[in-house]
Amino acid sequence: MVLLGYSMLASTAFAEDDKHFNAVIERAQQLAETPYQAPEESLPEVLRELNYDTYRQIRFDPDHAYWKDESPFSLQLFHSGFLFQTPIALNVIENDTATPLPFSSENYSYDGNAEKLKEYDLSGSDHAGFRLHYPLNNAEYADEFAVFLGASYFRIVGRDQAYGLSTRGLAIDTASPDGEEFPAFREFWMYKPDANAEQFELLALLDSPSVSGAYRFIIQPGEDTEVEVEAELFAREDIAKLGVAPLTSMFTYGEASRQRPDDFRPQVHDSDGLLMHTGSGAWLWRPLTNPEQLRISTFTDSSPQGFGLMQRERDFNRYLDTEAQYHRRPSQWVVPLDEWGPGHVELVEIPTPDETHDNIVAYWVADDALEAGESRRLHYLTHTLNNDPEAHTLGRAIRTRHGSAAGPGQTDSSASEQRQFIVDFQGGALDEIAADQPVELDISAQLGEVLLPQVTALPNNGWRASFRVPANGQPSDVRLRLTLNHEPVSETWNYVWYPDAE
Repeated sequence: MVLLGYSMLASTAFAEDDKHFNAVIERAQQLAETPYQAPEESLPEVLRELNYDTYRQIRFDPDHAYWKDESPFSLQLFHSGFLFQTPIALNVIENDTATPLPFSSENYSYDGNAEKLKEYDLSGSDHAGFRLHYPLNNAEYADEFAVFLGASYFRIVGRDQAYGLSTRGLAIDTASPDGEEFPAFREFWMYKPDANAEQFELLALLDSPSVSGAYRFIIQPGEDTEVEVEAELFAREDIAKLGVAPLTSMFTYGEASRQRPDDFRPQVHDSDGLLMHTGSGAWLWRPLTNPEQLRISTFTDSSPQGFGLMQRERDFNRYLDTEAQYHRRPSQWVVPLDEWGPGHVELVEIPTPDETHDNIVAYWVADDALEAGESRRLHYLTHTLNNDPEAHTLGRAIRTRHGSAAGPGQTDSSASEQRQFIVDFQGGALDEIAADQPVELDISAQLGEVLLPQVTALPNNGWRASFRVPANGQPSDVRLRLTLNHEPVSETWNYVWYPDAE
């Protein structure tokens, strides 16, 4: 089956065996009908008190990886302790029977300061999370391609990609005045893969004060690793803001950042923009920022075709970081597999002093709120990619820069109080348009005004849109795109300029 240019995962291969998924759905529904109970604090004190350095000295022994001699997929586990104070339960489904996967300290090496843990009985510790391995880049080595660790977070990578942004099972009341609620996966069931497996299926039980849920993930590693997500949610309480298919990333500074640290690296980010494919077929690009104050942007839509946090800049020379390798951080795209109806994509940008904090979140919020006693089904595909989705055939914004509009010797002119913006577009439909064609600039400002808008051909192929915003102390919310014969030939670029705030 092909949907929006993507090959849908073969979930039908598992349709004959929904017994276990239905059992998780039933458990989730039963949970929602009872008052929320936080997990018991069962972790031994010695693990609760571990610091970062000691926790890192606990390592799973790869020789103990589950299924490594039986399947191309293998499983390794994370030890509880440090930040991971609430263990999860793991089960393996084999021959239609689910069996608990018990914790065993024999699976781990305890080095350095962690060696003292050998003196304690850790048998009831259970697991913090797990990671999946597969020969992704070559047949001789099983690369880690997916990890589930912490609350409802999980990360995936494709071929030659390095971990960057994360996704979550659900986001509740993100950036709300009353605080965010973090649902967590409490238990997992993994179908043991066979010798010819090309994809991996697992089930999960999610719980939190407001909602419980049953999830099914079908993961297919490859050049762009894909995850088909199916979920049944049951609300205990009214949920003001239910964030579906949330993506969490980091943006510290980039090419358009006015403020940047004293750092040799020209850019530091896991993602540089939010891309949306609207229900009407339009493509919208919003460059990310690291604001001085929390910002929430909403993009109203109906039945969106996709959205994602993108890392468009993939040239090492734009980062110069040999350790973090930001040029290898993947983009991640979300495609609804059923109708999402009216709602909005919400972008949250949180101030961060450095790259150790994730400060970018994007998700879908339906207009139809989820109230206590109600249920909701989710079905979508999320996958990594190095480039934009194949369906995106318009010109792309490859560069956003701004600076003082004053030219040489004009420091005392009125132009010195204006901001000059340039947005460069290349690729897609623009590759077929010669420099002498009458490309026009379609530009508007929802807030503020724009001055001197114009479009010019670039010498190295592509087109430049430029404009100024006045120095009136007010934000400017600008949208622009390139057109030819009144038809769009580029995506729509959207940016909000806050004077003296970036």
